[in-house]
Amino acid sequence: MTKKQLEESVGYLKNRGFEKPEIGIVLGTGLGQLVNEIENPIEAHYNQIPFFPLATVEFHTGKLIYGTISNKKVVVMQGRFHLYEGYDLIDITYPIRVMHQLGIQKLFISNAAGAINLDFKKGDMMLIEDHINLQGGSPLAFKNVAEFGNRFVDMMEPYDTEMRQKLENIAEKEGIPLRKGVYVSVVGPQLETKAEYRMLKIMGADAVGMSTVPEVIVANHLQLPIVAVSVLTDECDPDDLQPINIQEIIEIAAATEPKMVKLFKELIDQL
Repeated sequence: MTKKQLEESVGYLKNRGFEKPEIGIVLGTGLGQLVNEIENPIEAHYNQIPFFPLATVEFHTGKLIYGTISNKKVVVMQGRFHLYEGYDLIDITYPIRVMHQLGIQKLFISNAAGAINLDFKKGDMMLIEDHINLQGGSPLAFKNVAEFGNRFVDMMEPYDTEMRQKLENIAEKEGIPLRKGVYVSVVGPQLETKAEYRMLKIMGADAVGMSTVPEVIVANHLQLPIVAVSVLTDECDPDDLQPINIQEIIEIAAATEPKMVKLFKELIDQL
């Protein structure tokens, strides 16, 4: 990755009308409904943006959408990238750097995850307070990283405390249950074994997924405040494990999503 590549990607989007977005939003598996809230949308498909990776997962549509939500200019990633698709961590996080160069000042992230904390149930939402990186690498581990920011990034508080508090307040006011916990990111695409679920629980994870952490590391590198919410789509009880049903996961995400959209819209309104 070079600064020239970033400049070309950003230049292309500015020419399409992506002017000074304030908030970037990354939408996870089955969580695409937020785009229906965007006023005066302008779209750019990933395969048209110079140096952008392409989305390969069939339920991820690959495009950036620019427009307005609650009178704020936003840029939304509909479709994200994963290690399990064969990308490297620099590819996966390239869109975060592009959105930052476009001008975003806050980043919202959503994902679908499995509940390791057995007090949490399918269809719950979890505000991510902290994370564990089990993806075996870092999106900052490349030679010229110092050109883009400090090589050694403090991760003491990776998720913005102020935005987290605002989301909690909104959830309470709207009567929307919102759990809090630790998200662990694994490579995938295979799901975990019973023994692995037990290990993750011992480690202190409340939910497990295959995304988000690389983007959060890069956002911290860029000093970009982040808030992230997991929609819990399955229960990972090693003593009562059920075969995985991807269709059900997508359906649960879609059913829970209106609550997440409400939280995100209200938070945008308050920023």
